[in-house]
Amino acid sequence: MDVAEYVSHDAVGLARLVQRGEVRPLELLDAALARIGQWNGPLNAVVAMREEAARAEAAALSRDRPLAGVPFLLKDFLALLAGFPTTNGAGFLRHFVPQADSLLVERYRRAGLVMLGKTNTPEMAISASTEPRLFGPTRNPWDTARSAGGSSGGSAAAVAAGMVPAAHATDGGGSIRIPAAACGLVGLKPTRGRISMAPLLGESLAGAAAEHVVTRSVRDTAALLDISHGAVHGDPYAAAPPPRPYLEELHLPVGRLRIAVSAEPPYPCKLDHECRKGLEDTARLLEDLGHIVEEATPPTEPEALDSAFLVAMSVNIASTIELRAAGRPHGPGDFEPVTWAMIERGRKYSGIDYLRAVQTFHRLGRLAAPFFARHDLLLTPTLATLPPPLGHLDTDMTDLDAFLARLFSFAPFTRLWNVTGQPAISLPLAWTGAGLPVGMQFVARAGEEATLLRLAAELERARPWKARYESLFRPAGTAK
Repeated sequence: MDVAEYVSHDAVGLARLVQRGEVRPLELLDAALARIGQWNGPLNAVVAMREEAARAEAAALSRDRPLAGVPFLLKDFLALLAGFPTTNGAGFLRHFVPQADSLLVERYRRAGLVMLGKTNTPEMAISASTEPRLFGPTRNPWDTARSAGGSSGGSAAAVAAGMVPAAHATDGGGSIRIPAAACGLVGLKPTRGRISMAPLLGESLAGAAAEHVVTRSVRDTAALLDISHGAVHGDPYAAAPPPRPYLEELHLPVGRLRIAVSAEPPYPCKLDHECRKGLEDTARLLEDLGHIVEEATPPTEPEALDSAFLVAMSVNIASTIELRAAGRPHGPGDFEPVTWAMIERGRKYSGIDYLRAVQTFHRLGRLAAPFFARHDLLLTPTLATLPPPLGHLDTDMTDLDAFLARLFSFAPFTRLWNVTGQPAISLPLAWTGAGLPVGMQFVARAGEEATLLRLAAELERARPWKARYESLFRPAGTAK
């Protein structure tokens, strides 16, 4: 299989070729490695490779697995791969090597995915732009002067550029949806408890964090959810099992949905003209498809959201560093200034402060719930601006509050749904005249990923975005 054919397929398509015996897993691996060789230099999306181990795994793979032989990349955060470093984008943690796979990685392996390596992430996944001091910045495939988003920016850039059809991602405040929007991908944050974080964690970020993937197609997002969902004994949360495979949902009638549309971010900031235009255009498309669309904004408490989120985030970062340090001395010279400021803040908060933050999360979830009794879905822009130039979200800033103001002004629409635990998806439904993607976010009730996926499939059919990637699928260095 040559690279041109490889990048023309999504993960489900590649797996079907393997299952039919038309291509071998090692051929897919060679094509993926060739594509990484073409594009990783300009983009800096992949920061660690395990080619020899991947070859051995691909050669021994049974072709009857649901995603047999599909090349895959793990974000260098949360997903643990036995014997392979997990740095969290931090130089201080570059020697941490887990002794066992996380449950999610086990499920990926059982499905037949072949793990090629790790993708770039900002230090401790703090930023909405992937620019760690340890590995350097990841660049946006659509405009290499711009950010690929974060914190799953390496995964998003790799998928958009065709290195792999799908890649692992995490989302604590938007880190799946933000880079999906920046790089023109599908990015679903599942319901709290849908995907287990066992065995290392029961929860992360007071239940706000989730894991899943970024993909180029809706069916890949559904297929990967099918092979990865499900709680295990001991998990603090468990989403109700779906009535049928998520892949089957894509072919079911969507129905006439009641969709609220809001351009009002739960953070005081200005909405870019292109994002507002994309929102209005998407609302018209939904009306054309027969849905009931009306302007409405869910209630929230912006100051309480900001305060509680900062407490939860900084305490979790401080706790992770203490656990991974295992007694090793460390100080400000071991971390980027924003990370160290977070660690210091986290150490100052009390147990009572943290408990109040968790209770605020719960209250905000209850506050939003009646809104979704009246509306099936909420539509917002995923981001308030286009992807910023590299350096705008500089984690070498010494003023943490100024950094957070920039961060939340770029991505004000995503954090609330981490706090409430509801599923939310970003879709590449709008594009600027210069060819930059503008993501649109849909939010559903807890447990209703199926509704999001059915609508996403309908929108993908009505406004397909696959052809948008053709310019990126030319060899690196050629004109777009």
